[in-house]
Amino acid sequence: MSLKLIEKGIEACRNGAFEKGILFFNEVLEKDGDHIEALYNRARALSKTGQLVESLDDFKRITIISPSNASHIGDYAVSLHLNNKNDEAALQFELALSLEPNNPYRYSSRAFFKDRMGDLEGAIEDYEKAVALDPEDAIALNNKGLVEEKLGYQDKAKQSFSKSNDLVGYRPDQKEVESTEPIIEEPQAVKPSRAKIIQSVFTKDGFKEFAQFSVDLIKGKTDKK
Repeated sequence: MSLKLIEKGIEACRNGAFEKGILFFNEVLEKDGDHIEALYNRARALSKTGQLVESLDDFKRITIISPSNASHIGDYAVSLHLNNKNDEAALQFELALSLEPNNPYRYSSRAFFKDRMGDLEGAIEDYEKAVALDPEDAIALNNKGLVEEKLGYQDKAKQSFSKSNDLVGYRPDQKEVESTEPIIEEPQAVKPSRAKIIQSVFTKDGFKEFAQFSVDLIKGKTDKK
């Protein structure tokens, strides 16, 4: 029964009906307050409706139930950050990393946080550690280049972008079409922009999930202002 309710809740959220999805998750949690899947999906849905404090409560509850799950702790850290609890967020990012010290995604996620907090040098160091653990991580290389650009390290940024380009098979001398609008369908004769190609290689489940979760939450928080 719980599984069917969660499936209905997830489907509702996929269709943008987050409030409806929350009702399904609530129904599961009324019977089992520690149901991790229901808590996790409700936390995500709450964040999409701008209920960041309530979402944070669910993420915190998940980490109490599952204190050694680095992925849950990482999501909790993001939620703390978006509730302006940055000192606590930093501790949770550290904890997630201590649980998975050889996971390059842990360094990339902490780098994301450091970048947003203005610790650009620290972000670069973490991206470099991520790349050292996974030299084929085009995403970490790309993001490292973006931070290097912010610091004015143009030569280093070009090297990072070049390595990232090579990994995704992008050739910068090819014609680009940049647009701020979503691309529904691109003609075969038109080459997508580098940003689109980088986006297309978000294949590492950890970083893809983290990046999408973070962007969705940040956008939701901005929209509510």
